[in-house]
Amino acid sequence: MGLPIRVLIIEDSEDDAVLIVRELKSGGFDVEYQRVDSPRALSCACDARQWDLIISDYSMASFSGTDALKFVRSKHVAAPFIFISATTGEESAVSAIRNGAQDYIMKGQLQRLIPAVRRELQRAEQRKERERLQKHVQQLQKFEAIGRLSGGIAHDFNNMIGAIQGWAELGYEEAGPGTKLGERFKKIHEQSQRAAKLTSQLLAFGRLQILRPRKVNLNVFIREEMSFLGKIIGENLDVRIVEAPDLQVIDADPTQLQQVFMNLCLNARDAMPAGGQLKIATSNVAIGEDVSGAGPQLQATSGNYVLMTVSDSGVGMDDATAERIFEPFFTTKEIGKGTGLGLSTVYGIVKQHRGFIYVDSELGKGSSFRVYFPAQSGVHEPREFACDDQALKGSETILLAEDDDGLRESVQEMLQSLGYRVIPASDGKKAVDVFKENVGEIDLVIMDVVMPSQGGLRAYPELAKIKPGIDVIFTSGYAGDAEALVTRDKRALFLAKPYSLAKLSQMMRNILDRKHRVHPDASGRVLPAP
Repeated sequence: MGLPIRVLIIEDSEDDAVLIVRELKSGGFDVEYQRVDSPRALSCACDARQWDLIISDYSMASFSGTDALKFVRSKHVAAPFIFISATTGEESAVSAIRNGAQDYIMKGQLQRLIPAVRRELQRAEQRKERERLQKHVQQLQKFEAIGRLSGGIAHDFNNMIGAIQGWAELGYEEAGPGTKLGERFKKIHEQSQRAAKLTSQLLAFGRLQILRPRKVNLNVFIREEMSFLGKIIGENLDVRIVEAPDLQVIDADPTQLQQVFMNLCLNARDAMPAGGQLKIATSNVAIGEDVSGAGPQLQATSGNYVLMTVSDSGVGMDDATAERIFEPFFTTKEIGKGTGLGLSTVYGIVKQHRGFIYVDSELGKGSSFRVYFPAQSGVHEPREFACDDQALKGSETILLAEDDDGLRESVQEMLQSLGYRVIPASDGKKAVDVFKENVGEIDLVIMDVVMPSQGGLRAYPELAKIKPGIDVIFTSGYAGDAEALVTRDKRALFLAKPYSLAKLSQMMRNILDRKHRVHPDASGRVLPAP
């Protein structure tokens, strides 16, 4: 079996076309061809399919080869164009090359055809590769720009949402459950939670989510998720799961991984409204040093990966849709049927986990999403489940540094309602000044990471110099330098915005109760906890 090649032959002589095809076959090509001899037939052939090679006579009775070349290029057909003609003269050859042809071969010298075809096919493939690499780089740059924009927007919205949630919680507690006013506050809180999920998706695309990674075996994870997700997907789908034995673990945040898996499965379900097959497979893969090839290697660094593939037999996508599928707010669904953030969320989460994702799709033949995560050593760690929603009271003094007025006021009032004394500050510099004035009274600092004048990351070291050992809870709408600080300082914790009163108060009590606990030393004396 030779190398398959689709050839468009522009030639008014059937015999000459047969000779050309015979020469190509003798050179090891499996030729599929069409002969045309008029402008209309050429136009139809160019519209009908893609061609690997175009061979044209230079001079024909009713059709000029030069005009054919100009027409083909006007249709943006990039296939190599080779003239084969009985017309002699160096001037004709130079003119052909100048007009965009790749080569000019005399009919009496067909032995030159095979080397010329091989050379031009190789060059054409190299051009395609360069164009694809350039397009990929441009897409990454676009995603990076959108990610920064969405991250900034989400950060500001998280402050507003946090304030709304805080006031709604306070209103609900004051109105009391079961009252008409209380139910209204409850609905406000529920809507603010929906808004928080949208900002979370924007942050995920921008790779700015707060991650809490654990060792995850995707086989175990998929089994756990399908026990719940199977009810949502529906009974009209044939779900097939193929698990690789001895699958390596990955470092991943189970909550974020759940978003990836759920969005891919629901996307597959929506692509099969009349039913079909959903296939989920896992495998260990290795990517070599040469990452210049096609497909997912464009995005990868060499190493060992765990691959999760989610495939469907649905409607599929054309190339134009596949190129935009990970853009925020891009959707092929009807208005009101989707936000267009599902797959962009998937993209951002995968990239933040140092992985990459690749989609292969064809209209009418379904889609296959391949997600690669760096493989790690170790064993699967069961996920932790969320604690209860009870707000815990206290009486300690708290320094609250937050530049957003609405959020600062709501958090201050929430903590005061639990019995805490709160000293507010609107930026890092004011927090340092207030801390100096009340250093003997302050038990804990709650501090935003990003504030004008001086942010939390710069202000906290100054506080620690004044009072070594002071505990701090950093808050922010997205991950950044705070995570690095938290890993360096055991007294620093991180709380993602927007947060509930229950979550904040529970974190506060864990810190404060630890400070109040006592423990015996080696001699049996009871000492305060450090």
